[in-house]
Amino acid sequence: MDTILIVDDNHAICQALGLMLELNDYRVLTCHSPEDALGLLATQDVDLVIQDMNFTRDTTSGEEGKQLFYALRERQGDLPIILMTAWTQLETAVELVKAGAADYMGKPWDDAKVLNSITNLIALYKLSRANHRLERVNHQRQVAIADADLCGIVFGSGAMQRCIDLALQLARSDVSVLITGPNGAGKDKLADILHANSPLKNKPFIKVNVGALPMDLLEAELFGAEAGAFTGATKARIGRFEAADGGTLFLDEIGNLPLSGQVKLLRVLQTGEFERLGSHKTQKVKVRVISATNADLAQDIAEGRFREDLFYRLNVIELALSPLNQRTDDILPLVQHFIGSNFSLSKPALQALLHHRWPGNVRELENACKRAVLLAQSHVLTEADFGLAPVVSAVRAATSHISATSEPRRFDQRQSDPQPVYASASIPTHATFSDSSARDQTQSANEAIEVSREDIEAALKQHHGVIARVAKALGLSRQALYRRMDKFGLDKS
Repeated sequence: MDTILIVDDNHAICQALGLMLELNDYRVLTCHSPEDALGLLATQDVDLVIQDMNFTRDTTSGEEGKQLFYALRERQGDLPIILMTAWTQLETAVELVKAGAADYMGKPWDDAKVLNSITNLIALYKLSRANHRLERVNHQRQVAIADADLCGIVFGSGAMQRCIDLALQLARSDVSVLITGPNGAGKDKLADILHANSPLKNKPFIKVNVGALPMDLLEAELFGAEAGAFTGATKARIGRFEAADGGTLFLDEIGNLPLSGQVKLLRVLQTGEFERLGSHKTQKVKVRVISATNADLAQDIAEGRFREDLFYRLNVIELALSPLNQRTDDILPLVQHFIGSNFSLSKPALQALLHHRWPGNVRELENACKRAVLLAQSHVLTEADFGLAPVVSAVRAATSHISATSEPRRFDQRQSDPQPVYASASIPTHATFSDSSARDQTQSANEAIEVSREDIEAALKQHHGVIARVAKALGLSRQALYRRMDKFGLDKS
């Protein structure tokens, strides 16, 4: 319930205003002097103040009200204040409105007008406070990322920013993290970030692709083996857990681990103990385990292919990466990174890149960019250079994209929906880009797009003049669209 403070030396005014506001579901505080008002503001959360301009009998100058207004403004600069008086002076009203007064009303007041003003002012006040909080959070986020090792990841979406924020927060702890997402989404890159920003960053970081290991050698790879433990084992070998002792072990494609290996892995996670294959000597290690999978482990548990107790050991926290077609804001920064600064994109190429489903995710995008650079006939890359089919109508494609119905996250690329969710980028580790550099690359890509006056007029008509949708349809940022509208003399209102 929103709280309104009424400051007026006339008790009848306080009662009348207070009753009206309480009947409209406001919490009301009243006082009769500037001193009491400042005292209440120091101890109570207030969303709006309605104050009189004169508090001394036979005084009509408004000086007391001005002093109270500036005192309130000094203590809480964004608090909405409605000035109310029977003695309205235009000069005073103009001065205080310029100084930040939200409204200036005369007595007697109009109930409907007062209520309408209060509703609007409190809504704006809350929005302003929310924006300030968001700015503080974004600033803290940028400071945190500036000091972090992002392992060369390239991104441009807010969803990826939030995913990295969570990864950096988890990196400081030693909890087990399960990274889920489709092949090519960059699960290994997120594991790199988790280790590189952890207290264990100078300790061993061992990666194991469980899905690539032969079943008969998998346990030996993980836990080691004594000489003679199996055919061809001519000498003892340490396993990945021993190699990672004191550091981090990344188990990629954990869903492919057979049940026999799951039992041993569960024991290591619970006790830190295991035996090498062919040995009865128990060894103890301390390892942080990060795992990743493209499988639906909940379904595997239901069908008996994965142990539920192991799942909860691995999945203390889940980081979910979505397909590239669900985070289109990352496509242009990635493309610009992969093709380099010597190439730009034609408008049809940009449309085709944004319209393509990318079933192979970032890995497929990187390969398409390599193809385009190798086959390019000029510095302006076309959709044919990328091996992509042309989009018949940019407006129709964007409209179809905007109207797509969002569905729950699936790892089946044919069923995924192009809505921005968490995402990642699988790129060479030597490249480091900040969010701002990604925006710069996006802007440079926008500048390379040729758009005619007819294109803009058609998109404006199609989207009823909504600039954000028009820009999306044409593959431009809003700033780039505005510049082209200025160039062609089109009305931006």
